Amino acid sequence: MSDATFRPATEETPLARRILIGLAATGLAILVLAPLVAVFVEALRVGIGAALESLTHKDAWAAIKLTLTIAAISVPLNAIFGVAAAWFITKFDFRGKAFLITLIDLPFSVSPVVAGLCIVLTFGANSAIGAWLVGNGYPIVFAMPGIILATMFVTFPFVARELIPVMIEQGRAEEEAALTLGAGGWRVFWTVTLPNIRWALLYGVLLCNARAMGEFGAVAVVSGKIRGETATIPTTIEMLYQEYLSVAAFTLAAVLALLALVTLVLKTLLELRHADQLAATHRH
Repeated sequence: MSDATFRPATEETPLARRILIGLAATGLAILVLAPLVAVFVEALRVGIGAALESLTHKDAWAAIKLTLTIAAISVPLNAIFGVAAAWFITKFDFRGKAFLITLIDLPFSVSPVVAGLCIVLTFGANSAIGAWLVGNGYPIVFAMPGIILATMFVTFPFVARELIPVMIEQGRAEEEAALTLGAGGWRVFWTVTLPNIRWALLYGVLLCNARAMGEFGAVAVVSGKIRGETATIPTTIEMLYQEYLSVAAFTLAAVLALLALVTLVLKTLLELRHADQLAATHRH
């Protein structure tokens, strides 16, 4: 039999490639591009003036500021916890390591609404801890601390999960060599470990930030959706839409989409510029 009759298993015919590309493009157009375009079209349906005017409303501006504040607090904290967790898991051998990794992945499998309910049950006014905190003027539920906790829970795995495979691949040789030469623990971290993981860390932070700004389920449960106080952009969009204020709702949705697109552009530029360093982290 001639060699021409054999075809590698991974080589598709031109027709098959066109069909697969067409299916992928159609799916992206229906599931991603069309809804995104619809958001901007609805936001500008009665003109850009009305859209901009809706953003000047005190509730909309308060929601934007609160969302950015929550992200500015929760993302750095998750970056710190993610680095610490990845360091502990990859640099030390101990019993229960697999269980700890499972706990890190828990927010991926638990509904955000369930996470919010857990925070309410733990820190709500009907619990012992929550009652003491409220009595001393430090409420968690229906206040910013509760929103931060909910956001951190939902976004916690992103940084740790981006760092763990990178740190496993790099091993411990460089840190051990630095320690042998007399460097202290903090110096080893700042001069050896951090430079090796900086791009993966930034990649995880970008993903964490995008998820933090768009979180709805857990935040809706713990915030109480108080206008001008605890209502974030996603919860404000829902309330405006339910009140048939479509221009205001879609304008805020467009703002949230723009923030997500900026994060996506930064993530793409990071991937293109530092593809080698990020090869082990391409899970998203």
